[in-house]
Amino acid sequence: MDVKRAKDIYASKEMIPVHLDGESVWIERVDEENGMATVQVGSRPTNTHTVGVERLEEGK
Repeated sequence: MDVKRAKDIYASKEMIPVHLDGESVWIERVDEENGMATVQVGSRPTNTHTVGVERLEEGK
């Protein structure tokens, strides 16, 4: 995924499925300047990771 699409998904009112290494994630923040995104893995709010947006996959 690219930074623009990650930002579009983050801003969307729709629920768009996003995965990181096969696990469902929620995008919590997008750092456009560095090409990074902070995501919540699964349903645990404390389980967050900051990763390169290229590791995120839409759909499935």
